Amino acid sequence: MDGRQSRFSITPSRGCKITLSIFSSVNHLRLADPMPSSTPRDSTESSDRSLPTIQWTEAGQDWAARWRSERGAPPPKRVVLADDTVTADVAYRFACEGTALLWRGDFNNATQLLQAMARRADKTPARKQRKSAKDAAPAALPADVFHQFRQAQSQRARILGSLLLPFNEDYGIALRRAPDARQACAEAWGPAQPDAGPSVASLRELLGMIGAHEWRKKGVEIPALGDPPNNRIHAHYGVFSPVRGEYVNLVASAPLPPTGQEKFTAFDIGTGTGVLAAVLARRGIEQVVATDQDARALACARENIERLGVGAQVQVVEADLFPPGRASLVVCNPPWLPARPGSPLEAAVYDEDSRMLLGFLRGLVAHLVLGGEGWLILSDIAEHLGLRSRADLLAAFERCGLKVVARMDARPRHPKASDASDPLHAARAAEMTSLWRLAAGMVSTS
Repeated sequence: MDGRQSRFSITPSRGCKITLSIFSSVNHLRLADPMPSSTPRDSTESSDRSLPTIQWTEAGQDWAARWRSERGAPPPKRVVLADDTVTADVAYRFACEGTALLWRGDFNNATQLLQAMARRADKTPARKQRKSAKDAAPAALPADVFHQFRQAQSQRARILGSLLLPFNEDYGIALRRAPDARQACAEAWGPAQPDAGPSVASLRELLGMIGAHEWRKKGVEIPALGDPPNNRIHAHYGVFSPVRGEYVNLVASAPLPPTGQEKFTAFDIGTGTGVLAAVLARRGIEQVVATDQDARALACARENIERLGVGAQVQVVEADLFPPGRASLVVCNPPWLPARPGSPLEAAVYDEDSRMLLGFLRGLVAHLVLGGEGWLILSDIAEHLGLRSRADLLAAFERCGLKVVARMDARPRHPKASDASDPLHAARAAEMTSLWRLAAGMVSTS
């Protein structure tokens, strides 16, 4: 797959084979009205209208398929049919130009091709290295580095997402040596619908779903939940996994406010996997109400709560931030970076305009009993990236009628914090995760 040959075959509408040097004959994919997939275009219309459709010409006939993209990418506008004879150089060039490759060869060869394309995407061209050395521009601001990093990651995702696979209506993959990934697909896409017809998605996305499926089976051990084996959280596809445990340990060790509430109640806002609600229940809190508005998160939290045996204490409800009523403790772990998510899967990391953070702060006082506390779990990486200042955060507390009772800090431990080659290394190395104990009143000046 890393060879230097630059010819492979595509099948234009005339059904003859030509080389890639004839660019005018490249097939085009286009957005269309919903219709059955991998069937002639004049077939009976499908009842599934939730997905966009892509069309292409193969062996002289027009075909259509459902387009699936969990990262929200639109259907590619151009496509070529590719098989085991395509080289990484050719595939990478087409992907950079915005042309997708619909794979018709061996599955394992497709994964090797994707790895080769990734190596090319991660390699800085020699001309850019020479230009950088010549310009020797002064160091960029952290915020500029962050935005450039996100832009590069988005471009990389677009390029590597250009290698496409066909899926049958039951999510089977009709390629040589293809794995049985039907369960992984069902966990991400929902149960297969017999009348939906086949579909097309990127190989990169499939590999992500398979990885998420394996992690879901294995689970993540959370020491704060007690001794194994009954201390694992199983994250569903699209739900942020608690692989960084420092914030969980903070919630497990912070002192509970002595409010005297007859039935000590806690709210877990944006529960995700339900890990913090489970930790609070294991601490002996009588009633925990965990909220979220994402269907995947709600299903994931309910499953974890039941598996851990704390269903009698924890109620998982759909809500935009707060449930009705007041609590002695309200916990919130919002996305830590105030930036726009580049895809639906990034919503657990990026909080555009700090909407969730500010929504929590604005509504907190109205949902606390006398003497109650709100625990805000927040990394300061946004401060190190120049996206938000500490003064801005403290000012938000004051505007919302909150004071800081105390703050507990923990240094995160993850591989990227020690990876000097990471463009965001300086911010990651300095990062601190904090649990802010907030209460009603004027903001602390200390």
